Amino acid sequence: MTNQKKKEMVQIFQTNFAQKMRELNLKFNNVELYQQAFSHSSFINDFNMNRLDHNERLEFLGDAVLELTVSRYLFDKFPELPEGNLTKMRATIVCEPSLVIFAKKIQLNDLILLGKGEEKTGGRTRPSLVSDAFEAFVGALYLDQGLDAVWQFAEQIIFPFVEDDELDGVVDFKTQFQEFVHRQNKGDVTYRLINEEGPAHHRLFTSEVILENEAVAIGKGKTKKESEQKAAEQAYKILKNKAL
Repeated sequence: MTNQKKKEMVQIFQTNFAQKMRELNLKFNNVELYQQAFSHSSFINDFNMNRLDHNERLEFLGDAVLELTVSRYLFDKFPELPEGNLTKMRATIVCEPSLVIFAKKIQLNDLILLGKGEEKTGGRTRPSLVSDAFEAFVGALYLDQGLDAVWQFAEQIIFPFVEDDELDGVVDFKTQFQEFVHRQNKGDVTYRLINEEGPAHHRLFTSEVILENEAVAIGKGKTKKESEQKAAEQAYKILKNKAL
């Protein structure tokens, strides 16, 4: 492809990128840095550019920045969880399927600069390519605006993923509570469904957790299992606070 074509693609990218940053309420200084973050190796190869001008170095940095940011968030949000659970949760957030969800939520994949062949074969929707671009963008944002800007971005795009219970099943609070009760010799734990409401396609279940014939806490969820997990989470927090 010609240099004129490259110039056109870059101009379109810079216009669309500036609009995207306005939508995200993020500032930027070095647009070339972000251009590199969205430059796939196929784009670099098509125009015979420096082989280090693609986004892989920024992807390397962005992966580490994401791990740090998510680790701090989980550390603060779940003070009662041990290292093993936090590690599992982080792995669920900072993984290819999740990063693709984050990227597509704000259409970051539309910004990726691809070579002609990669574009034709559907590279813009390839999960590994999209997740790499997301990490590279985070790396560029960190270099250009610092860790506070990355945190601001994560508050919009990543942390709601946790708040919306997308991590259900990663942390098994029923097991956590059971193990705590066992260590404290508190007795037997059972669960009871106490309410079920709403239309068939949008049920809301309420369960209570019972310890030695006494209700300790209740939880609500879209399934019976989720409501029990929520009840266990609340019971675990209540008993642990009493033990302090």
